[in-house]
Amino acid sequence: QVQLVESGGGLVQAGGSLRLSCAASGSIFRINIMGWYRQAPGKQRESVALITSGGTTNYAESVKGRFTISRDNAKNTVYLQMISLQPEDTAVYYCKFSTGPVDYWGQGTQVTVSS
Repeated sequence: QVQLVESGGGLVQAGGSLRLSCAASGSIFRINIMGWYRQAPGKQRESVALITSGGTTNYAESVKGRFTISRDNAKNTVYLQMISLQPEDTAVYYCKFSTGPVDYWGQGTQVTVSS
């Protein structure tokens, strides 16, 4: 059974940094796209950053230049480096691994940015 385990969330002041990690346990093959999503209270879940197996990245406009997504295929792990965090970045952050026929989601990690 595949599980995604996230870590790295927490409370940080505006302007601070955090690094999120998401690792897969269990057997999982051919992860095409790894991504980070977030959901703030009262809002829909939104895509934050995606990275393909070939290393192509895509970012939400609101995080461009501040967030960097990377992946370690050997470890089935995806990272999200976040700098210059702002209160509007406060949300539960979820990772997702897409293999094609199946998507796997993490349980979510809280990121809170205080002003």
